[in-house]
Amino acid sequence: MVGFGGIGVMLLGIAVAAVACGVLALLLLRPLGWVSAGAIGGFLWSLAVIGLVTLVPTSADPGIVPAEGRLTSCSWDIGGPAPEGFWIFQSGQRALNTALFVPSGALLVLAIGRWRAGWVLAPLGVLALAGYSALIEKTQLELARIDRACDVTDIVDNATGAAIGAGIGLVLLVVLQPWRHRRRKRSVQR
Repeated sequence: MVGFGGIGVMLLGIAVAAVACGVLALLLLRPLGWVSAGAIGGFLWSLAVIGLVTLVPTSADPGIVPAEGRLTSCSWDIGGPAPEGFWIFQSGQRALNTALFVPSGALLVLAIGRWRAGWVLAPLGVLALAGYSALIEKTQLELARIDRACDVTDIVDNATGAAIGAGIGLVLLVVLQPWRHRRRKRSVQR
C-alpha cells in the first residue's frame, strides 16, 4: 500500500493552493482593488492551509486503525491536552489551534469589508469558520485512518482564533479602507 501524508505533502498542497489563490487574487485585482483581492485570495488560501494541516496524516504511513479500535465520539473533555485549565495559551497545541484560525478571521473581515452587507456577513462568517472547525473534527472522527483525534476543545480554540482574527480584521479594515482601493477608470478623451 502506498502511503500518503507527512509534512512534504502538506507543504506541497500549501504551495499549490497558494498559486491557485494568487491567480484568483490577480484576476480580482482590477474590479476590487488590491486590498479586497488579496484578502479574498488569502482567505481562501488560509482555509486550504487549515484543511491540509488538520486532515493530512502527519506521517506517510499512519498505520491501520481497526474498526473496533476506532473512537465512536469526540472527546468532550473540555481543556483537552492542556494540563492546567480550559482557556487558550495553556499549552503549545492549544495555542497553535487558536493561531491557526486567526488569519482566516482577519482576512474574512477584510474580504467582505468593502460592502455594507459586511456588517452582517462578518459575524456569520465567524460562525461559518466555527462550523468549518466542527466539520474538520467530524471528519477526523470518521476517518480514523488519518490518525487524528476529534476533540471539542479544538473547536473552542479554533472559534476563539477566528473571533480574535475578526477583531484584528476590524482594525485592519479601518487602516486599509478597502472601499477606497478600486482602480479608477480612466476617461477616454477624443
